Amino acid sequence: MEYLIWIGALISVAGIAGLGWCIMYVMKLRKSGLDDATMRARMQKAVIVNFAALGVSTLGLMMVVLGVFLG
Repeated sequence: MEYLIWIGALISVAGIAGLGWCIMYVMKLRKSGLDDATMRARMQKAVIVNFAALGVSTLGLMMVVLGVFLG
């Protein structure tokens, strides 16, 4: 079950990378000085990616835990 641990770890890292992208995207948006409506529309994209990244990271961590229990 060691392969399950490594695959889960890679999936978790991908989720964390997605969270990092969200942070950088929002920081760039804040500095851009856009009007309120445009800012909200672009922030909705970041929120969706943020939730997806959290889900992917959670699935990866669940795979790691399952691999540890089965191994």
